[in-house]
Amino acid sequence: MRTTKQMYCQYLMVSQINYTCTNLADHVEGLDHNSVYRYLKHEKLTPRLIWEHAQKTLVMSKEGCIIFDDTVADKDYSYEIVGVRKQYSGNAHGLVKGIGVVTFVYYNPELDRYWVLDYRLFDPDRDGKSKLDHVNEMLSLADKRSLIYKTALMDSWYATTQMMTRLHQSGKVFYCPLKANRLVDDTEGEESYQAVEMLSWTETELQQGKLVKVKGFAKNFYLKLFRVTVSTDRTDFIVTNDLSQDDSEAAQQESSQRWNIEQFHREAKQLTGLEHCQCRLNRSQRNHICASLLVWLCFNDLAHQTQKTMYQLKHGLLDDYLKQQLRYPSLGFSMI
Repeated sequence: MRTTKQMYCQYLMVSQINYTCTNLADHVEGLDHNSVYRYLKHEKLTPRLIWEHAQKTLVMSKEGCIIFDDTVADKDYSYEIVGVRKQYSGNAHGLVKGIGVVTFVYYNPELDRYWVLDYRLFDPDRDGKSKLDHVNEMLSLADKRSLIYKTALMDSWYATTQMMTRLHQSGKVFYCPLKANRLVDDTEGEESYQAVEMLSWTETELQQGKLVKVKGFAKNFYLKLFRVTVSTDRTDFIVTNDLSQDDSEAAQQESSQRWNIEQFHREAKQLTGLEHCQCRLNRSQRNHICASLLVWLCFNDLAHQTQKTMYQLKHGLLDDYLKQQLRYPSLGFSMI
């Protein structure tokens, strides 16, 4: 029996913990685990498949947002997997060993629903591309695909002069946090640039934001900066090219939609086995990650149709099994 994309994705969808090739073969009559290995080795699943499947259910909006970020598929206890490298993980707040995945998500605020549309694997030793290179590539593809959106959201890693200038010149609004040491000027050139965390704020500026010049941008290119208190020990500095924005709470709300991509990363890891492929070949890892994201898209659509969460759908399979075993037990209990 041959392993197929349908079979492999179905396995990722229903398996609860174990996502190995051997486990799949053990649960399909007539399937050998070598067949699963060969499938992952020779198949060529690409990011284009994600777009082809996502566009079937994608609902675009003039108020739509695009969000790009990256996550690390943890391989800390894996050995000799091609493409694994030490890289920074926001969740771990430090370096971890794994495969970097740069993702591109579309959010429709009118429906409060999001879709993954594209992704790239961060593998500079193989292709020489940075994470920013991948995002620029995905943005260009989004333009070719006539993606409709108003706002782009990103974290401070992607808040480069080039990225913000590109989005501004394309007529898009962006919101992103700035690192506390980013150099800015709020004096219209009367004083030197200083770290954003060193700026002084009036009460009015705290409520309405202030115009700043970020070092490295073109002359007379100003942005609106907001200081937002997230918690007692955390302050964020949010910048936007929407100079009409005059409400700190509204700016924080716009920027907070970025967390939809964090939710997507969490769901993909916890529900599709994205991190759990132990195959050593780079192509096998690429195929597994693409299959995992296809499964996420399927979960996303089913959750919308059933008005359940993805977690309820996944864990519901265990509930159905428990009910079946209580009615018709495979193993009968008896008192000795």
